[in-house]
Amino acid sequence: MNVRNPIRPLLFAAALAVPSLSFAVATPGESAPAFSEVDAAGEMHALTDYEGEWLVLEWFNKDCPYVRKHYGSGNMQALQKKYTDKGVNWLTVISSADGKQGYLGPVEAKAEAKSHNLNASSAFVLDPDGNMGRDYGAKTTPHMFVINPEGEVVYAGAIDDNDSANPAVIPDSHNYLAAALDSAMAGEPVAEPATRAYGCSVKY
Repeated sequence: MNVRNPIRPLLFAAALAVPSLSFAVATPGESAPAFSEVDAAGEMHALTDYEGEWLVLEWFNKDCPYVRKHYGSGNMQALQKKYTDKGVNWLTVISSADGKQGYLGPVEAKAEAKSHNLNASSAFVLDPDGNMGRDYGAKTTPHMFVINPEGEVVYAGAIDDNDSANPAVIPDSHNYLAAALDSAMAGEPVAEPATRAYGCSVKY
């Protein structure tokens, strides 16, 4: 007779929620890795499309509690609107493989974007083979990258300095992404160009 272990599902769920910390492969001060990926609407996006423009890359997994922290509170959408209103391009990237947590096909991705009111996000980029994610060294969701008009990475790492999954901490957190964008777009040095990203591991 097989006896189901009631602890195992709890351990699995807890493992999904433990912050994974890692430095990015895309290195501040160096050229951003090239990419060419299709979004949920079937349109191609390549790094070369954004020459001369600011670009934010954000890694996303709908089932990750750290992603839900920033989307459920409206924090991520507010950042998207604030900076896309200033002319910044913003790509939300899903690198979850088919069959893995967070995977979305085009139809599901469009529905997810609508449910989160992601109108400010430039596109929901689908990277199921993980090539783009691995090239950037995206290890967590969220994991943030800022690329300047010259095609150089100026920031790589966490969205902020508080790795709690509780959205209540957001108002008192230091937002690394916003600070990097504000400084870089003003022509000033980015005080913290690389930080340790936190969140769920990307499900390659």
